[in-house]
Amino acid sequence: MNINVKTPAQTVINGVTCNADISAGPYFVDGCNTITKLFKARCEELGDKTAHREKYLGIWRSHSWKDYFLRASRIGLGLVSLGLKRGDVVSILAEDSKEWLYTDLGIQCVGGVASGVYTTDSPSQLAYLINDSDSRFLFVENDEMLDKYLEIKDDVPDLLKVIIYERDGLHDFHDEKVVFLDELYDLGEKLAQSEPDLFDAEIAKSEPEDIGLLIYTSGTTGRPKGAMISNENIMFTLSSVMRVLPSFDGDEQLCFLPLCHVLERNTSAYTPIFAKSIVNFAESPETVFDNLQEVAPHVFTAVPRVWEKIYSRISILVEDGTSFGKWSFNKALKTGLERAEYLITNTDVPAGLEARYKFWDFLVLRNLRRMLGMDNIRRATTGAAPISPDLLKWYRAIGVNLLEGYGQTEGAGITAVNLIDKNKNGTVGLAIPGIDIRIADDGEIQMKGPHVFPGYWKAPDKTRDTMTDDGYLKTGDVGQLDNEGFLNITGRLKDIIITAGGKNITPSEIENKLKFSPMISDAVVIGDKRKYLTCLVMIDQENVEKFAQDRRIPFNDFASLCAADDVQKMIGTIVEDVNKDFARVEQIKDFRLIDILLTAEDDELTATMKLKRGFVEKKHKPLIDQMYN
Repeated sequence: MNINVKTPAQTVINGVTCNADISAGPYFVDGCNTITKLFKARCEELGDKTAHREKYLGIWRSHSWKDYFLRASRIGLGLVSLGLKRGDVVSILAEDSKEWLYTDLGIQCVGGVASGVYTTDSPSQLAYLINDSDSRFLFVENDEMLDKYLEIKDDVPDLLKVIIYERDGLHDFHDEKVVFLDELYDLGEKLAQSEPDLFDAEIAKSEPEDIGLLIYTSGTTGRPKGAMISNENIMFTLSSVMRVLPSFDGDEQLCFLPLCHVLERNTSAYTPIFAKSIVNFAESPETVFDNLQEVAPHVFTAVPRVWEKIYSRISILVEDGTSFGKWSFNKALKTGLERAEYLITNTDVPAGLEARYKFWDFLVLRNLRRMLGMDNIRRATTGAAPISPDLLKWYRAIGVNLLEGYGQTEGAGITAVNLIDKNKNGTVGLAIPGIDIRIADDGEIQMKGPHVFPGYWKAPDKTRDTMTDDGYLKTGDVGQLDNEGFLNITGRLKDIIITAGGKNITPSEIENKLKFSPMISDAVVIGDKRKYLTCLVMIDQENVEKFAQDRRIPFNDFASLCAADDVQKMIGTIVEDVNKDFARVEQIKDFRLIDILLTAEDDELTATMKLKRGFVEKKHKPLIDQMYN
């Protein structure tokens, strides 16, 4: 079944008149057909208004659109003075910050290609990315990131310069290939003085077909590949998504996911330029929940692991509450869940139920949202990995409109999404306007539209392999389209388990059921070519430690916590409960706990905290063999 949605003529979004037909380019926003032209127009329009906020010495400080443009221009011109040519790639190795965005836009404004690198990547991975992308320059955040470069300095001979954002701990450091950001600003200023029209002239040269971004895939199967993202991809995606998920002038949002990931790049770099919204940068990944409370954003996007963690925290808080507190919360939640059943099926809520919900919302739920920093949220979204439908329903119950969407790097980040008034729990929603989705004979989801990337960097063979003869992108995902066009993802084509008895099983539904438990962070179902299913489980450290402490279960470290009999029995009970929802052939017969505490630096996890199935199965083969011997 194909979906092809065309928007009506002269659509106006947030005061911006967009193309009459989203399925045919070029894509203009306020007369601009590239992200750099739109960036310039926004900065001139908004001037001294706040573009970003960042915390400094415990105080949130505002930074204007005028400063945004000035800093980006000085970075771009500084790179030109150092030898950057149009089409050259520049890599960025840093945590989220305003400087990350200054660098991203500065590079693109002078015709360069911006390529983000995860801060969790090893020095050898950094060397591979620099060499594969032919990067001419590398930006690093601090001395820790600089050390990664110094370790592989001789392996990246084509790199012209390394630019460091922070001087802390590096005041006496000197290297002929290294300059600091303030020095780059000075170089840019000198070029701006001698050629005052150069930066604007370079922006004017930009065209929709120009490559703006190079985003490397996570590399869960082999070496990462660099997906090229064009200005047309970006402008179409912005124009299409804003029709169904509008953001507004002055909306507050929180940036904390890696900006080198396509999801956060769209959310915190380009959507704010379109919508004139304000980006607040989290201090660090460890302070996200505190910063969320402080910012209280209007729109909020996170990966499933974050939504699971918030749910786990609330579950533990309720468990520790007073008897009256538990009773009140449970009554409020029960009412919210009843109401959510109507909302997630787009059905009118009965008046009596709505009145009961408002009572419990006033007494309990609105205070909970305020405590979480979600009292202002108009819309929340989740993506980058599957999420449990039960978790989506729980958030609806407490009054948070959490919507699941779907996309991938090769499709500029978003293909389908649920809407507040058009939502089906358990699906990833409807195709965004202008995109065709079809299901191939083998169940693979395939898509076509202006969001589909031009190809992989220096890899035409791999590009051809990922495209069909008639121009559809092969996603590698398996799914179904219902008669209303809602897309349901059932798993990855390569992850389908075919048991020894010939039964085809997609493991993601089982895994998502397990992850709904506050005690389980992640799970990998095993069983390909085997007689029955088993599972490797990664427990939630914080919640399981509390479980053990409350019951006086002795443990010394994470490994001994996993080995404790009562912990094993508790996880076993969760597995048994989940099994009740599945046919016998789909039930888990045995499990083992991964007794190593994993972080994003570990090879088993992607930067968005997803377990790499193939790597986990290979590394933990002895554990798996135990379950079948």
